[in-house]
Amino acid sequence: MSGPNTRILTPILLALLQACSPVEDPTLLPAFDPATAKPPPAKPAVANNPLRNLLWGDLHIHTSYSTDAYTMGVRATPDDAYVFTRGGTIEHGAGYAIRIDRPLDFAAVTDHAEYMGTARLDETVLVLEARSLRDRLLNDGPLLNTIAFIRSTMPIAGGDLSAGTPEVTQVGMDAWQLMIDTAQRHNEPGVFTTLVGYEWTSMPGSQNLHRNVIYRDTNVPQIPFSSLDSDNPEDLWDALDAQREEGKRVLAIPHNGNLSNGLMYARLQFDGSAMDNDYARQRLRNEPISEILQIKGSSETHPLLSPEDEFADFELVTEQLSAAGDFSEPRGSYARDALRTGLEMSHNEGFNPYRFGVIGSSDSHNASTSVEEDNHHGKLPLMDGTAALRLGEALLMPDKYLRQRRWGAAGLAAVWAQENTRESIFDALLRRETYATSGPRISLRFFGSFDYEASMMEGTELLSVAYELGVPMGGELPLAVAGKSPRFTLWVAKDPEGANLDRLQVIKGWVDSAGVSHEKIYKLAASHSNAIGSEQLAAFWEDPDFDPAEEAFYYARAIEIPTPRWSTYDAMRLGIAAPEPTSLQERAISSAIWYRGE
Repeated sequence: MSGPNTRILTPILLALLQACSPVEDPTLLPAFDPATAKPPPAKPAVANNPLRNLLWGDLHIHTSYSTDAYTMGVRATPDDAYVFTRGGTIEHGAGYAIRIDRPLDFAAVTDHAEYMGTARLDETVLVLEARSLRDRLLNDGPLLNTIAFIRSTMPIAGGDLSAGTPEVTQVGMDAWQLMIDTAQRHNEPGVFTTLVGYEWTSMPGSQNLHRNVIYRDTNVPQIPFSSLDSDNPEDLWDALDAQREEGKRVLAIPHNGNLSNGLMYARLQFDGSAMDNDYARQRLRNEPISEILQIKGSSETHPLLSPEDEFADFELVTEQLSAAGDFSEPRGSYARDALRTGLEMSHNEGFNPYRFGVIGSSDSHNASTSVEEDNHHGKLPLMDGTAALRLGEALLMPDKYLRQRRWGAAGLAAVWAQENTRESIFDALLRRETYATSGPRISLRFFGSFDYEASMMEGTELLSVAYELGVPMGGELPLAVAGKSPRFTLWVAKDPEGANLDRLQVIKGWVDSAGVSHEKIYKLAASHSNAIGSEQLAAFWEDPDFDPAEEAFYYARAIEIPTPRWSTYDAMRLGIAAPEPTSLQERAISSAIWYRGE
């Protein structure tokens, strides 16, 4: 039988069959086999170096002790996270083996303080407990996988867990003790450093104000201060100040501010009142650095804030984490804008709450650090744990809800520290001698002084002179020397296993006599050919526009030549057309050097 109705029904039936048929996804294969899992490789200790060692780490890793991770299919533990970051093989939530390209030097498991560990013991039978994620992906089509995805998010959205009950409190205390014990077991001074920490997960109106709280040692509270205690960052700082009075050494790291809808670096306090000097001092004391590169995008700057910056449009994620995915207001959400706001407040109000350094970290929820474009395995297994999930082939979701397609494979924290120990790394974070990368291990140095001479670039004692006569990234220049402008020495080397470098830049921000801030980008060095790039770039630079009366900041940015984005690798594996953008230019971004002005 044929006719108009048949012609109409045929494509509908084909679409339904396609939605019910499993998607061939080679990234699921082969299955994880414990017998072939590789242990962490042996790694030599790092010697004490007064001129600093470059150490690579991730201070933002979640495991199955975070409720959202567990409900989305993660079963890996904090022990797995440290095995992975040390270079060993672990099992992904989708049942295949994952392993990092090169071991890290330090790491922190930062599971959500809110209901820490509770989902693992909850009596509710979750979707992925009834049937594993791997089983569903191999045997179900996009329709059933979408239903499973929706059902898996319901326990989070519905708030099924009861805060404050003795049972939940005890589970949280036990989980927190496990975090401490696991970190202690994997900490090996000189070889691999673990830092005890957790995530304070404030989400007022779905606006992301998360912080990671990191301790210098194991002198930590009995239970973390969480957003269930208060979603106000100022209350978190009060709690951390009180802990310092008890002898604890602690700092907080704001997450990527890009999804905060302008609240992360606002001009007002949390309750809408005006800031004052006490607020600025407390914020600086508690938050010396901010995270600016991670899976959920970049928060260095935005094209609407930096229209003259041709590289501002990098891995932008602009939808809030609300169900509607509302646009996140850029002003107040990005680091460069915050540094400029700080200059304006210093000039006009007499205090600056935004003099912070920067790092990158992953925000992986699979006990891993997924920063390699050609080896990316996502953030949350049921959402983006395979190529088909990441590119929307295994879920029936409108494009506006496919956030995983816009998420990136980033980032890493780079720290210049004398030793690979908790104390040395924590102190480097405090003095802001840090930088962020989008994943590659680009080596970057940046120093400033009024006393540098160009001839130092040719000397064999360059580093010694740089430290002796000036300040490194994160430092502050003294008052101007009459007739002199600040001079900077900077050099960068490519990731030994990565792409060549395209250019080296300095970004300057300053405030004029009217109290208005400005920015300018100076290209100091570039490769001879964009198609080839350079392995190293270096520059000695003197600010040609310096005014000793104007407060300013300077930071360095090194950018690679274009390389394929993770989505392009995934599309190749699936045999489909790669979505835009097909490439990206990975980068390293330093903490700033400040000049306070006369």
